[in-house]
Amino acid sequence: MEIGPCSAEPEVDLLAAGFVDLQVNGHDDVDVATASDPDWSRLLGRLADQGVTSWCPTLITAPRTVLTERVAAVARRRGAPGPTVVGVHLEGPFLGRAPGAHSGVEDGPIDIDWLRALAPEIRIVTLGPERENAADAVRGLVDAGIVAALGHTRATADQTTAAIDAGARLFTHAYNASGRLHHREPGALGVALTDDRIVVSLIADGVHVDPMMLRLAWRAKPRGGVVLVTDAVGWRGGRLADAGVALVDGAPRLADGTLAGSALRMDEAVRFCVDEVGVDLLDALDAASAAPAALLGLDDRGVVAPGHRADLVALDRDLAVVATWIGGQPAGDG
Repeated sequence: MEIGPCSAEPEVDLLAAGFVDLQVNGHDDVDVATASDPDWSRLLGRLADQGVTSWCPTLITAPRTVLTERVAAVARRRGAPGPTVVGVHLEGPFLGRAPGAHSGVEDGPIDIDWLRALAPEIRIVTLGPERENAADAVRGLVDAGIVAALGHTRATADQTTAAIDAGARLFTHAYNASGRLHHREPGALGVALTDDRIVVSLIADGVHVDPMMLRLAWRAKPRGGVVLVTDAVGWRGGRLADAGVALVDGAPRLADGTLAGSALRMDEAVRFCVDEVGVDLLDALDAASAAPAALLGLDDRGVVAPGHRADLVALDRDLAVVATWIGGQPAGDG
């Protein structure tokens, strides 16, 4: 595919690199953990319609036998036409002391051998840095080529720094289930915002994080230090894996009101950051494409340049998606 003049209706104002979403539990009425083959095809179309060209199906905490089966189910669908599955994001079951919507978080040490056995299909593992063998687990994940992420935590600053020293490079949905930021006890969030070795992901829907705190993260982190994720769930279907959810006040929630993922699209996240947070457009686009691609070591995508995959998204002046291409081929439902 060559880059050249483009004519389209409606008018295309911007051609950008396709978006890379590191955290997708589902969308609309489709849940990744329980999707049938027709569900999966529908999900891929909806991802393409929001400009996503690469993504990480995300599986939340469940018994290990169940997670092993769900990882295998995702693996069988890799290579399906549509946005590229670049590996599973395993969010749990070894989280920290802020489980949020997760139930069944395991006690005791992290089972490093079990995680490493899933390495061919796992791209990201989110774990709690306060767990007793967290640093060893991080090293084991890194050795297996897996991105070690920290999240759902009330860890101290020292515990968080130790995990980063061991090789952790992502902080999952910063601010949400991250502990509080305190001026004498900065904790995990304080480290995540100030240590340039770690990237923070953000859910920019105006519900999960106040725009002022989103702005703080953008100002604290260097270029490439912020990644936008949707953490989207199949809210219309009323399910997040094994839990029931309902859309309340703009976000999916459990029956007790706990936030349980989002109803966010990636193009909406980019637009919210530009319009409501005041982020420069190029920085917002970078956080949805180049930064997550770089974090995963995907050096063949995330930018519009010769020699890279023709994973592209066309946007209009309102930053709405006009068209998406994956490997140079049109994608999406329309």
